[in-house]
Amino acid sequence: MARRSATNTTGIARTEGVRAHDAWVGFVCVCCGQLTTISIGERLLTPELALADCRWSCAHCQFVHAKDRHLPEWANWPEESRAAGSLPTHRFWQGFFRIHTENPAAYWKQCNVCGQVLPFAAFSKHRGWGPLEKQMECRSCKGAINAMLNPLRTKEQMHESAARRRVAQLLLKGENERLSFDDLFDRFGSRCFKTKQPLDINARHTWQIDHILPATYLYPLTKENACLLSAEANQAKKASWPSQHYTAGQLVELARITGTDLELLSRKEPVVNPDIDVDACVSRYLRVREGSNLAKRVQELKDLLEDFDLLASLSKANRKLLGYA
Repeated sequence: MARRSATNTTGIARTEGVRAHDAWVGFVCVCCGQLTTISIGERLLTPELALADCRWSCAHCQFVHAKDRHLPEWANWPEESRAAGSLPTHRFWQGFFRIHTENPAAYWKQCNVCGQVLPFAAFSKHRGWGPLEKQMECRSCKGAINAMLNPLRTKEQMHESAARRRVAQLLLKGENERLSFDDLFDRFGSRCFKTKQPLDINARHTWQIDHILPATYLYPLTKENACLLSAEANQAKKASWPSQHYTAGQLVELARITGTDLELLSRKEPVVNPDIDVDACVSRYLRVREGSNLAKRVQELKDLLEDFDLLASLSKANRKLLGYA
């Protein structure tokens, strides 16, 4: 989705000199045991490239970590096994550089607010944002920024959020299943899953069906994606990702009851449904009723497709129809 120009209304300044896209490596020195972090720029390494070219110097004792270096005198290794160029030492350095470069999650990043260099997991995902696809601010700073910005959300921003939910729900028409209320109440013991409050199937205003994986992220309502909640509990959850609303124990129980993938339920960040037939949904969505504001509907649809990076899932015909050809 095209973003509005950013305006700093929080008073929290950015740290000068921080390169927003750079990745860092962080390693514990094999000689002194202290942590060192090194910026490697906007391109991630491979284990083979790191082994061949990298010479990482410890910031504390200056021991150089490289394939042609001996190993320190630890673990009572025989001297010949610690010698530079020996097979055990070569295999050690192979493993060392693989650990720190093989997976994006092993890398570090510098927060451009507090300036700290922190592990990969300290930053929320931002699709297309540098090699690590992580936000500029660490989760801690982002939390503080959001606390200041959320009360300042404009009418336009709230409209955008509502529009996304509405478009997503319309896209899913034809994907949702008809559910048996009797079966739903049976599976959840006639109680709100979140609060354990008893519920009466005949008092329809007191209970609602939760999209466990939200429709906002294009998950249809199915038996596996339905949870029984009181009206109050469901309003509190709204479009939250499951891990943002349910406890770890509740997520395990929810996966047991519904058969939904626990790994997906417990993700910290939302993920758009990878199995949805986007092209079929778009074709249905464009069968609009007379009197609809077609231009507005098309623009809202395009905003959602771009924001979720779904254009590649469209057929050539629908891409052309929406003006992408």
